[in-house]
Amino acid sequence: MNYKIITRFIASAIVLSLGLATVARAQEATPVAGNYASVNGLDMYYEVHGEGDPLILIHGGLGGIVEFAVLLPALAETHQVIAVEMQGHGHTADTDRPLSYESMADDVAALIENLGFESADMMGYSMGGGVALQTAIRHPEVVRKLVLVSTTFKRSGIHDEFLAGMSAMSAESASQMLETPTYQFYSSVAPNLDNWSTLVGKIGTMMSQDYDWSEDVAKVTAPTLILAGDSDMLAPAHAAEMFGLLGGGVAGGFAAPSTSQLAIIPKTMHFDILYRADVLLPIITPFLNTPIPTAE
Repeated sequence: MNYKIITRFIASAIVLSLGLATVARAQEATPVAGNYASVNGLDMYYEVHGEGDPLILIHGGLGGIVEFAVLLPALAETHQVIAVEMQGHGHTADTDRPLSYESMADDVAALIENLGFESADMMGYSMGGGVALQTAIRHPEVVRKLVLVSTTFKRSGIHDEFLAGMSAMSAESASQMLETPTYQFYSSVAPNLDNWSTLVGKIGTMMSQDYDWSEDVAKVTAPTLILAGDSDMLAPAHAAEMFGLLGGGVAGGFAAPSTSQLAIIPKTMHFDILYRADVLLPIITPFLNTPIPTAE
């Protein structure tokens, strides 16, 4: 697989993701005015939908709030959904710092404080799932519950085909994506179009770095719902391993079940999992709405 084919593979994946979401969002009856919060040197863009307990939504790499267009209206029926756009993504301008899961997690924690919440539920997809997980690791006091969609906790859990595509992403390859809906979305909202190649390069650099958060994941106490497709970026075994680190997979009836949950969604890829509202919402909504057991 050569350089151009790998880059086109990644572009095609995001084309499907953002293309479907753009159509869904265009069908929303009422546009939502966005807000900006000053956090860690960023003017972070966010939108607020609905009322109730706060739920932070964090998108995937090169994406934005648009990725949640199918799920967001239903989530906003029971929660105050705060959908964010991370450093350099969507409406949020970039800064001169590198992209990292850790720094973006710090941004999310700062936003929660900025908005006056003691804690919030959190749902992240792909890169956003890694950010949500790192928020629970680095700032456990601000995370009430976690929903991790297509999320890995170590780089070795990612299929080789995806790793190859991620490694090919660079500032130089960004020009090959200018005709895709990915760039069209970015160009429609980004404050500085010249930062496109920088963003793609930073994503490529971040995703090429090795990581293994196993020890830290085992210390996470927030109830966590792990959602993955059976044909996802990660193998189902990787999702099950994370579930085990969180105390799941015990012999029910003989041991106390974990407060965390695992669901593998059938006939679902990394690129379309957020559009499986028919399966996801009956799992996500009860998980978020069930009270957290209190220690006796």
